[in-house]
Amino acid sequence: MVYLTLFVCLITSIILTPIVKKIAIKIGAIDKPNHRKVHKNIMPRLGGLAIYFSFIIGILVLRPNDEFTMPILLGSLVIIITGVLDDLLELSAKMKLLGQLLAASIVVFAGVNIEFINLPFDGQLQFGYLSIPITILWIVGITNAINLIDGLDGLAAGVSSIALITISLMAFIKQDVFTMSMALIVLGSTLGFLFYNFHPAKIFMGDTGALFLGYIISVLSLLGFKNVTFISLVIPVIILGVPISDTFFAIIRRIVHKKPLSAPDKSHLHHCLLRLGYSHRQTVLIIYAIAAMFALAAVIFSMATMWGAIIVVGILLLAIELFVESIGLVGKNYQPLLKYIRNATNMKNR
Repeated sequence: MVYLTLFVCLITSIILTPIVKKIAIKIGAIDKPNHRKVHKNIMPRLGGLAIYFSFIIGILVLRPNDEFTMPILLGSLVIIITGVLDDLLELSAKMKLLGQLLAASIVVFAGVNIEFINLPFDGQLQFGYLSIPITILWIVGITNAINLIDGLDGLAAGVSSIALITISLMAFIKQDVFTMSMALIVLGSTLGFLFYNFHPAKIFMGDTGALFLGYIISVLSLLGFKNVTFISLVIPVIILGVPISDTFFAIIRRIVHKKPLSAPDKSHLHHCLLRLGYSHRQTVLIIYAIAAMFALAAVIFSMATMWGAIIVVGILLLAIELFVESIGLVGKNYQPLLKYIRNATNMKNR
């Protein structure tokens, strides 16, 4: 029944997206080109509505019986309203954040929160009252991270789909039927939209879609891995490695260049790859491949021993740093590790 629902969501999304496109054009929900954006033509947005309505239909078909179903639906409704208003009226950053905080609070106060983690070498870390702000910070952070990578045709939808596949696989391994079902419903809805959103895109998901996907993925990752071991807590971080690392280095970049954290720029991961000469489609496929590598690393990490998990994280961090320096994600002159390797190589060759 779960896989049939995935198919229903896929077909529904394929049918609804052209309808949403016509509505977006009619009401003026369009994305105009500017110096920060890659696209050259006016594009309809609000495509996230097709994803959302397909998701709702999937819920009605499957009717998942769980205490968190209603809080997730209410929270997603708040985030969708926030996204639609932003796509239509271009809300201020404070208003968008307010909507995200409200949506996050709904599920957190319903019981979706990280109360404690079991530490690697014995013991337990209780978060106490901090569990609520920590969980809200996670949901809002991931929601915005997905929104930040929504800069190329099919990028956010594809990366989100890879994350959803990984979350559903991990939930299947853990026999967590609810999380797996919800992830597959959103996956089918997203893949149907991606049919129209991959380069050259016919419609953008807008903040409506990016905020919704970020919100749902952040909540599902919590449901699948909360209140367990430190290793399990790291798994969703690895799964969402692309948006998290891009956001993290965007913050570092702004600090290094002494710019406000909210300042927009054209130095995100996809911008850097485009500057290196890769085409629009090649850039998206490269980032898909990176997201898939993170997903594979998460699966390996979940099955590893303690020391094996530490080694996996160490290799990942080293690979990320080398990649970031090589493409100039922080800045052209930020190459501490590469400079060290070059100096060490020169010393050896003397």
